[in-house]
Amino acid sequence: MPHEILIRSGDLEFHAQLDDTPTAAAILDALPIEARVQRWGEEIYFSIGLTCELEPDSRDTLQAGELGYWPPLTAFCIFWGPTPASQGDEIRAASAVNVIGRVTSDLSSLADVQDGQQIRIEKA
Repeated sequence: MPHEILIRSGDLEFHAQLDDTPTAAAILDALPIEARVQRWGEEIYFSIGLTCELEPDSRDTLQAGELGYWPPLTAFCIFWGPTPASQGDEIRAASAVNVIGRVTSDLSSLADVQDGQQIRIEKA
């Protein structure tokens, strides 16, 4: 059963759902989380200081709006478009991520979240 969360940065707010996976459950238990954003193309990521293993269904190609957890940097990732690793219009992470959910609101203002900006994830 998906769990509703809010992602806030500045005046921007995004509604999202976390899936029923071990990594998503660990993140849900750790909420609220605050961090500083890093941008990589049309991906936002930030370290959440939570160590989780790569899950068997992890992948490096994503869909717009998918949320991921990247083990090498213990990072929460929000994907909405091509990254420097992408070929063509695909959305590609630097390496495999655990897909943990999706943004359910409009993705267009994700591009307004700037590198270094504060971000907060909390239960809805």
